[in-house]
Amino acid sequence: MSGKPVCIADFEEYAKKFLPKSVYDYYRSGAGDQETLADNVAAFSRWKLYPRVLRDVSVMDLSTSVLGQKISMPVCVGATAMQRMAHADGETATAKACHAMGTGMMLSSWATSSIEEVAEAAPAGLHWLQLYVYKDREVTKSLVKRAERAGYKGIFVTVDTPFLGRRIDDVRNKFQLPPHLRLKNFSSSDLAFSSGKDFGENSGLAVYVAEAIDASINWEDIKWLRGLTLLPIIMKGILRADDAKEAVKIGVNGILVSNHGARQLDGVPATIDVLPEIVEAVEGKVEVFLDGGVRKGTDILKALALGAKAVFIGRPLVWGLVYHGEEGAKEVLQMLKEEFRLAMALTGCQRVEEIGRTLIRRHQVLLSKI
Repeated sequence: MSGKPVCIADFEEYAKKFLPKSVYDYYRSGAGDQETLADNVAAFSRWKLYPRVLRDVSVMDLSTSVLGQKISMPVCVGATAMQRMAHADGETATAKACHAMGTGMMLSSWATSSIEEVAEAAPAGLHWLQLYVYKDREVTKSLVKRAERAGYKGIFVTVDTPFLGRRIDDVRNKFQLPPHLRLKNFSSSDLAFSSGKDFGENSGLAVYVAEAIDASINWEDIKWLRGLTLLPIIMKGILRADDAKEAVKIGVNGILVSNHGARQLDGVPATIDVLPEIVEAVEGKVEVFLDGGVRKGTDILKALALGAKAVFIGRPLVWGLVYHGEEGAKEVLQMLKEEFRLAMALTGCQRVEEIGRTLIRRHQVLLSKI
C-alpha cells in the first residue's frame, strides 16, 4: 500500500504486509474452501439500492440506539479474539477508539485483554461481552458476573460453536498464540490457551475448543443464562427463522445474524441474504443485528434497509489496529461512518429511521440458456 488508506481493502493490504503469516491467516481465513467467506462480501452486490431524489439532506443525523444505548452511528465493533496479536494495545485500543467514535464494542471471551482492563481503558465507553458456554458452568457464570460488575451492557452468547470450524490455514500453520500472550480472562492454569503446549498436527485453537467448550449446549442453557443475569442477552449465530422464533419465545433481547465470519461451517448462506427472513420471524419483538462481510457504507445502509438495527464489523477493525493501533481503529470507523453518511444522503435519507425496505431490491441475475 502506498499513501493513506482510502478504503478498507487498503488497511488489509497493510496488515498482510506487516503481520506474521500465521497471524494474518488466523484473522483473514474462513472455514473449508472459504466459499461463504467470499460470499459474505459478494452477497451485498446482489442487493441493489433504489434511491429517492429531491430530499433535503443538508442536515443529517446518523445516530441510533442498540439495546437502549444511544450510539453515533449504526456501526459497532464485533468480538474478534486475541487482538494483541494485531497491536500491542489490542482490545484496550479498540475500546478507546469505539468510545471516541461514540459507538459500542463487543469484547471476545478469548481476548488478550481482560474484561476489567477494557472497562478501565474506556470507563465511559459502551461495552458488551461475547460469551461461550464452557463445560464448567462456573467459568461461564464468572464471566457474566465480572461483566456485570465492570458495567457491561449486554451478553452476546455465541451459539454456533459446539466445535471449532475446520480452518485449513490454521491447521497448516498449527496456529498458537505468540509466546508473550495469553487469554486474559482466564488464569494461566484455568482454561489457558497459550504457546508451548503440544497440539499435535491441528490448530491449537481447535483443540482448545474441543477441550473447554460444551458441545452439549442447547436451549435449556440459554434459559439458564437468562435466569443468571438481568443484562440483555443476544444470541449470536442464528441463520434460521425457526431458531429466531424460539429465541424470542425464551426471552432473549436480540439476535445477531451471523455465520461467525464464515469461520464455522462453509457453505452456509451469506448473512445479508438471510437477514430478511430473520427480521420477519421476530415480528419486531427483539432487535436484530448483522455481521459478516460489511466493508462499505452502502453495505451498512443495505443491512438497515433489510431490517437490521445495526451492523458489527470484525476484520476491518483488526486491519485498522495493525495499521496504527487506536488511531487506525478510529480511522476505519470514521471511514465507514463517512461512507454511510454519503450513502444515506444519496438515497434521500436525513435520519436512520428513514432507511427502509423501499430502498432496496434483490437483483435477479438471468442466466442465458445453453
